[in-house]
Amino acid sequence: MINGVLTISPEVHAALSAGRPVVALESTILAHGLPRGDNRTIADTIERTVRDAGAVPATIAVLRGSVRIGLEPADLDLLCSSDQIAKLSIRDVGPALASGVDGATTVASTAALAHRAGIAVFATGGLGGVHRGAADSFDISADLGVIGRTPVAVVCAGVKSILDVAATLEHLETLSVPVLGYRTDAFPGFYLADSGLGVPWRVESAHEVAAIIEARRQLGEQAGVVLANPVSVADQLDPALHDETLASGLQLLAERHITGKDITPALLEHFHTRTHGESLRVNVELVLSNATLAGELAVALAALRADPANPDPAVPEPAAP
Repeated sequence: MINGVLTISPEVHAALSAGRPVVALESTILAHGLPRGDNRTIADTIERTVRDAGAVPATIAVLRGSVRIGLEPADLDLLCSSDQIAKLSIRDVGPALASGVDGATTVASTAALAHRAGIAVFATGGLGGVHRGAADSFDISADLGVIGRTPVAVVCAGVKSILDVAATLEHLETLSVPVLGYRTDAFPGFYLADSGLGVPWRVESAHEVAAIIEARRQLGEQAGVVLANPVSVADQLDPALHDETLASGLQLLAERHITGKDITPALLEHFHTRTHGESLRVNVELVLSNATLAGELAVALAALRADPANPDPAVPEPAAP
């Protein structure tokens, strides 16, 4: 279905029209966050994980002059192999469409475009946030501003530990974005299960989160919800290795004068090299965990909206591809 510059795949459109659960997925992690070869395999695994939870995956990207909500295998092939895929935040989508540039969507643009398509749940790895030294640089990710004005639930493993986590949580509070800890009192730090900071609200089930989202919708709240889902302690990066790698990575940024949007990919590559691939393993583990939880949340939210008197559905069958 084509609506102006928005193209929704038949599968996603059918699910949305029927009120079935759908989970939005970003594409920057595929084009810019994972090694070539591995990224294409992981793309299929993420989508399959959403299906196994009972929801329909909708990976989002800008391709062939259109915003694509739900990608075909050939689209994923292109995203995972081409050197000509731009990284598109929400401010970049219009210029990319007008100029015919293919691009992968960040958290900010994926959340905004998912909402435009009618998708209420979005799974990603880690949220962008307030960068270290932002008091001087004013470097704050567009992710936060978009979530502050877009009613989408973002399932993530907290924010990347390379950021100023405390300042990010303060900024989310200023934007009136509720932060929910999934079965945890600690706000996760992406590679680590515990950033050292707490969460204002703890939730124990996808049904509880769905009830919160629905209550906010009925109140007319326009901000999104951050559902912080920590990587398991068994799967997290060794904390000592993490701290050493982060310190050397920050030194690397200073020596090479890396700033702005180049900071995150540079640090992620440094983590991958310095930890001999351990950071990649953790990244994949947490993304798949978030995809599972997002699928469960989408199922619970669809059931609640379909039958508010009986919001606890049976365990769903995996969604057909």
